[in-house]
Amino acid sequence: MKHPLSTEALSTLFLEARTHNAWLDKPVPVSLLEEMWSIARMGPTSANCSPARIIFVQSDAAKQKLRQCLAEGNIDKTMAAPVTAIIGHDMTFFEKLPTLFPHADARAWFVGNDALIEETAFRNSTLQGAYLMLAARSLGLDCGPMSGFDKDKLNTAFFAGTTVRANFLCNIGYGDSDGLYPRGPRLAFAEACRVE
Repeated sequence: MKHPLSTEALSTLFLEARTHNAWLDKPVPVSLLEEMWSIARMGPTSANCSPARIIFVQSDAAKQKLRQCLAEGNIDKTMAAPVTAIIGHDMTFFEKLPTLFPHADARAWFVGNDALIEETAFRNSTLQGAYLMLAARSLGLDCGPMSGFDKDKLNTAFFAGTTVRANFLCNIGYGDSDGLYPRGPRLAFAEACRVE
């Protein structure tokens, strides 16, 4: 029988978690990024399609390449972050469906249907990016997800010659709480939800 998470766990994942814009000068080892992915990949996607492809930008050379793609307001915080995850989606994700979803010919659902491919890849890579953030928080890391980049430049810089396209970015590391903005309000149940 499953039990609800503790208040402490909920606080780590949601209630006290914040979007960080300032970072401590503390590296994130590759082994921790691997553990993060091992957790995040277990989150559900439609037909287990798993379209997310992630580049973890850590080196100075990769950071300078990324810098050229960022909106001005995102440069400083991204350059200071120990890691920036580029969450992309593979537009040929369906080629892996015979392995990932072997009990049906799910590949056939997508071949030649560009609109369905785009919608499925984008939606499910967004889900996987959110799972990655929750996995990072569960391992004691902080996150700073963002848009604010030139998609074409980013795709050229990091995904040229591939079938992967950028979705969003997420800075990852150990957040400096001195750089936090006041927490923004959230919509109440009655404002955002309806039961029918």
